Order: sequence, then C-alpha cells, then structure tokens
Amino acid sequence: MSLFQEIAALLALSALFGVIAVHLRQPLIIAYILVGILAGPAVMNLSGDHTSLGLLAEIGITVLLFVVGLKLDMRLVRTLGPVALATGLGQLTFTILFGLLLCRMLGLDWLTATYVAVALTFSSTIIIVKLLSDKGEIDSLHGRIAMGFLIVQDIAVVLAMLAINLYQPANGEHQGLSPLALITVLLCSLVLLYLLIRHVLPRLLGAMARSPELLMLVAIAWGTLLAGGAEALGLSKEIGAFIAGFCLASTPLREAIASRLTSLRDFLLLFFFLHLGIQLDFTYLQGQLGSALLLSVFVLIGNPLIVMAIMGAMGYRKRTGFMAGLTVAQISEFSIIFVAMGIGLGHVGGEALGLTTLVGVITITLSTYMILYSQPLFERLSPWLGLFERRVAHRENAADSSAEEEQPEVIVYGLGRYGRQLAHRLEDAGLRVLGVDFNPEALASARRSGLTVCYGDAEDHDFITHLPLQQARALVSTIPQREVNAILLRAARSTGFRGQVTLSAFREGDLEAFTRAGAASVLQPYIDAADSAARRLLEEVGQPLT
Repeated sequence: MSLFQEIAALLALSALFGVIAVHLRQPLIIAYILVGILAGPAVMNLSGDHTSLGLLAEIGITVLLFVVGLKLDMRLVRTLGPVALATGLGQLTFTILFGLLLCRMLGLDWLTATYVAVALTFSSTIIIVKLLSDKGEIDSLHGRIAMGFLIVQDIAVVLAMLAINLYQPANGEHQGLSPLALITVLLCSLVLLYLLIRHVLPRLLGAMARSPELLMLVAIAWGTLLAGGAEALGLSKEIGAFIAGFCLASTPLREAIASRLTSLRDFLLLFFFLHLGIQLDFTYLQGQLGSALLLSVFVLIGNPLIVMAIMGAMGYRKRTGFMAGLTVAQISEFSIIFVAMGIGLGHVGGEALGLTTLVGVITITLSTYMILYSQPLFERLSPWLGLFERRVAHRENAADSSAEEEQPEVIVYGLGRYGRQLAHRLEDAGLRVLGVDFNPEALASARRSGLTVCYGDAEDHDFITHLPLQQARALVSTIPQREVNAILLRAARSTGFRGQVTLSAFREGDLEAFTRAGAASVLQPYIDAADSAARRLLEEVGQPLT
C-alpha cells in the first residue's frame, strides 16, 4: 500500500471504531489506540511507514500543548483559590508517593518507577470537560472545583516535562546547553516574552483580527517559532508550544484562536494514539497485565479518596467531594505523552510506555462509566462516605443571614435568566423567595440582584432535607434537564413536603412525564413566552384576541 492508502485505511478504521466508542459512551482515545494495535505488526500490519505517522503525532502533541497554554485560565484557579490548590497539590503528592511505592514493589527500577508514578497523577482535562458538559455539570460547584485542580495538574505536567528535559542520566549523552546556561537563557527569554506580551502581541493580533485566516496563520507561526526555539535550546517542542499558547492566553482573541485550533488538535491527536498503538510491544504487555490492574485500582480508588478527604476537611459536603473525586479516577493522554518523552530522551524503556498505556486504557474506560453514572453510584456508596464529611456547617450551604431569619414561602431551584426573573416576580407579589443553584456565578449574580440565595444541587437527595421547607408553600424548578427534575420531585416527596411542586418543561414530552410523575403544575417557558409575545403583538396591531 502507498502512504496515502495507508493513511486512508487508518482513517476509515478510526471512523468505524469511533462510531462504536461513541455508542458505548467511551472517549475516542480508546478507539484510536485499539485501531493502532489492530493496524500494527501484531495483527494486520497495515502501516509500513512509521516516520510520517510519527511526524503527524509530534505535530498533534505540539498543537495540544499550544491549546493547553492558550486556555490556561489562571482566573479560575485564583477564584477557587485554596480548594483548587490544596486538592490539586494534595492529589499530586499522594499519587506520586504511593505510586512510587507500588511501582517499586512491582520490581521497577527507581527512574522507571518515578516516571510511571508521575504519569499516574495526571487526569484528562479533555475527557472530563466533555463528560461534565454532556451531563450539564460543568458549571456546578464540583465541576468548577474539578476544573480548578485539573488546571493545577496541567501546570504540573508542563513543569514535569521541563524537569525531564533538564535531567541527564549519568551514562547519557549531554544534549543542548548545560543546565546553568539553559536556565540563564530561559530567564532572558522570559523577559523578552514579557515585553512581547505587553507591547507587541496585542497590537499585532489586533491588526490581524480583521482576517480570521491571517489570525490563525500568525498564531500557528508563533507557536511553531517558540516550539522550534525550545528544541534548539535542548528542550522539547511541547514546552515551547505551551509557552507560546500561554503568551496569548491573556489576549482578548484567545477564544477565537482556541476555537479554530480545537478541531485541528483533535484530528492530529488521532495520529499520536494510532502511532502509539502501532508501536506497542506485546512482548512487554503480556507480562504487565497484573501490574497494570493493580495500578489501575490504585488510580480508580486512591485518587478519588484523597480528593474527598481534602475537600471534606475543608468543609465541603461528601457528595461534592465524591463527584469532584471521580474526575481524577483515570490517567491522561499527557501521562502517555510524558512517558513517551522519557523514552525519546533515553531515560526509560518501552516497558514503561506499555504499562502506562494499559493503565490508561483500563482507567479511562472504567472511569467514564463511573462519571456518567455518578449519581446512582453515590446513592449506593453514600452510607460509607460520611467519613469524608465534617459535622460542622458545610461551606457550600452557607446562605444569606436573611434566609435564616425568615422562612421562605417559595423555593426556586435554578437561577438562570428565567429562574431569576421568576423569583423577582414572585417577590414583587409579596412572597418570600429563596433561590437555589449549583452554579457559583449564577448565585453571585442573583445575590447582587437582591435575591436571597444558597448553594444546592438538585441531584443531591440529602441536601433537600437541609432546606427550610416547614413554611414553604411551593417548590419551583426551572432546571431544563428532565432527569434532574424527576430526582428533585422524588426527593421533595420523600421528605414529606406537602407544598406544591412545580416543574418546568423545556423539551417535548416533559409535560406528560412530569404530570404522570405527580407534579402539581408544570411551567412551559417557551410556550408561555410565545403566547405572551403573540398577545402583545395582536394588541399592538389591533387584532382582537381569540
């Protein structure tokens, strides 16, 4: 087969396995690695020219690090502050120390054990963002906290990559500059980059913003320039690409650049995982299955436990800690890239990459289902999770003092634009209203508008028992997800709430489902808004209402 035919066959297989993976609700990373194994010499031997695939794989990793730097939101870390740093650093420290101990018990030498232990600490931001977005939990408190410590992990992986580039084994050949000279050059480069960020890049990008195509070209040229410069200094291209992206992260055009690069990143990463699967040595893998299973259990259970312990000590509810902890129950594509870089630098052998890849396949596959079915899983494990919850008042349950002084007559779940407006109209009618939401930004906005609010997740069955339901006449949900509304309705009834429960139907079929479930009334925001607009228009044109 020609090179073009090989690439075409690999893309066709990837598309086929991708469809199967999506049907099984699995990340595409798993499908790509399996296609690489299938296309490799152990099975079909489809790919003969690894050089071209390797080049595409390198470009994919470089673009990935560029986008990571571009989207590194330090404001989120500063907003969450202590919990993001404490959870992120605590989980990193715990996993490295205990992972190193496990790897040594499995017979790995110190350097290989260190590489694998560090690789076990990183969780996949791409996968977590996709899963949380699909579930509508990206703006929840546990989603925000997870994003905070995932950013801490992203920073840690870049620092780890920088550290391994500076490390030279005693028997290795020295490449590039000496560590002292390299640090000096890096400091000078950082000063130069700071000047470019403050005085040159904003004006340059502003001038190019009129042409989206030219803006993309300038961004890619900037990224490749710094990636090539880092390689010339003896560092990795990935470090240079990350710094290039980070330099543009403070510009107002970062979202425009990132949105255009995301599809390119996903396409090129396909070739990295294909290349990885093709290169896997089954002589190593056959003897590593037991070790991979042990390390996978450690990642699937140990990482969430440390997150729950830290968040519980900081005053968060056990459900918030559990949901956030599940996001670190897998290793990342960065874990595989990190070990692959170690092989390229001559630090470790192929057995480390095979072991890390096996752990990645196992943990990504299982943790995906753990996150997708997190609520049923929490309900089953909840009786044993009290250990991770303080008995004092929970941090996220803190409401305004006025909420404690006066019992609300109406509780409104969901403080988006519709829910907030509804709450204000009820207050204008003389009712005391308490607003509840799981999005910290929505809570802050509602509080600024004068509403009495508190944090709460409609899927948290235990939380509703802490609400002041005694004097409440109605519980209203403006949440768009049908499943969440059903959970809220069941929780309200199970607590003995005798007031009226009103749900909101945003999708076709919601009205019938909520009526059958026993909701006292159902709001239809889109239909109600259309009816109101139609009446107003008919009045304006003098058409009598029918």
